Amino acid sequence: MESKTENLKKGQRAAFISVLVSLFLAIMKAVVGFFFNSQLLIADAVHSVADLMTHAASGFGLWIAAKGKTNKFPYGLYRAETLACMIVGILISLAGMNLFQEGLEKLFHLETVAAFPIFPIGASLISSVAGFVIAGMESSVGHAIGSQSLIASAKEAYMDIFTSLAVLLGILLAYFHIPYAEGAIIILISILLVKIGVENIWSALLIFLDANLDLELQSEIEEKVKEVNGVKGVDTVKIRQSGPFKMVECIISTRATLTLYKAHAVADKVEEMISQNYEEIESIFIHVEPNKANVLRVVIPVKDGVGLEDTVHKHFARAPYYLTVEIDGTHTPRMISCHVNPYLGKKEHIGVKTSHLVIDQGADLVFTANIGEISYHMLKSHMIDIFQATQGSTIEETVVSYYHEQLKPLAEPMHLIEESQIFKTISNDQDMTPSSSSSS
Repeated sequence: MESKTENLKKGQRAAFISVLVSLFLAIMKAVVGFFFNSQLLIADAVHSVADLMTHAASGFGLWIAAKGKTNKFPYGLYRAETLACMIVGILISLAGMNLFQEGLEKLFHLETVAAFPIFPIGASLISSVAGFVIAGMESSVGHAIGSQSLIASAKEAYMDIFTSLAVLLGILLAYFHIPYAEGAIIILISILLVKIGVENIWSALLIFLDANLDLELQSEIEEKVKEVNGVKGVDTVKIRQSGPFKMVECIISTRATLTLYKAHAVADKVEEMISQNYEEIESIFIHVEPNKANVLRVVIPVKDGVGLEDTVHKHFARAPYYLTVEIDGTHTPRMISCHVNPYLGKKEHIGVKTSHLVIDQGADLVFTANIGEISYHMLKSHMIDIFQATQGSTIEETVVSYYHEQLKPLAEPMHLIEESQIFKTISNDQDMTPSSSSSS
C-alpha cells in the first residue's frame, strides 16, 4: 500500500509543477500581449489559465486520493481523481469552445501590425517549449501510476503546444497581412481540444458507472487464474476502475469435495497471484463456488497397463503404469489415458518425478495402495486428495468403493523417507520389473 500512496504523491508533484509553469506562462503572455497590443497572445494567456485550472484539478484529485481508506470511506477516495479527470475534460472542452469563437472572429478580421513582433513571437516559442516539457512529464508519470487525470492533462498540454504554434503562425500572418489562415488554424485546434475534452468526460462517466475498460486485462487474468492449482474453472472476472487503481472481483470454481480450509487456500493462491503480477490492482475479492460439473479426474498406479481391466499396483512411485480416468457419480469410470512410468528404474527423486506426472494430468484424486512421504506432500500441496485403495482390486471395484465411502482418505503418508530408503536398499534388484516392491 505504501508504494501506491507514493505513486499518488508523485502524481501530485507532477501536477503542481505544471500549475506553477502554467501560471508563469499565463502571466508572461498576458503582459507581453498587453504591452505589444497582441490580442491573439492575450487569448492564448486565457487558454493558459484554463491549463492551470486543469493541472490544479488533477493535483487536487490525486491529493484527495492519497488520503487512503477510512471508516467512512472503506474503499478509499481514489475516485476523487476520476472526478478531477471529469473536471479536466469539462475545462478542456470549454477552452476549445472559447478558442473556436476566437477563431471565427479572426477568420474575417485581420489586425495590422507595424513593427516585427519579436516579443510576442518569443513568448509563443517559450510557451511551446514549456508545453512540450510539461506534457512529457505528465504523460510519463500518469502512465507510470495509472492516473487518468494526469494523462488527460498531458493530452491537453500537447495540444497547447500546437495552440502556441498556431498563435505564433497567426502573429506572423497578421504581420504579413495574410487573411483567413490564422482563424482557420485556430478553429481546427479548437475542434481537437473539444474532442479530447469530451473523450475524458466520457471516460470518467464510464468509470463512475463501473464499466470494464480493460477487456484485455480481464482475459489475461482469467487465463492466469485457470493455471492456479485447485482452480477448476473461472466463472467471472470483473474489473472496475477507481481513480488510478483497479478493483478486481473473481468467481472461481473448485472441486466440490474440497474442505472449506482448502477452498480458502485456493482463493488465497489466486489473490496472491493477481497482486504479485499487477501492481495497479488495489483490491481483490475472490468468491469460491463448487464445480457444478462434479466430474473428477483420478490417477491410479496400476500393474499391467491394460486400461480399465487393470488392477491397483502395490506402490505409488514405483508402479509400472499410471491410469487416468474420469468419474462422475455413475460408478462407471471413463478412461482418459494410460502412461508408462519412465522413472521406474531410477533411484533418486522418483517420488518427485512421478508426482509431477500425476499433477500434469490435472488429477483431483489419487487412489493408491501405498505412498511415501515426498509423493504424499507434493500431491497434497497441489490440492490432490489421496485415498488408500486395495492392492490387486480392479479399477471398477476401486471406483465403486470410493462412491460407497469405503476408501480411506489418507491424512498422512504411509511411510517416511527413511523407511523408503531402507526399503529400497533391501529390494533394489526388484525395482526394474513390473512387480517392483520398493516405494518412494
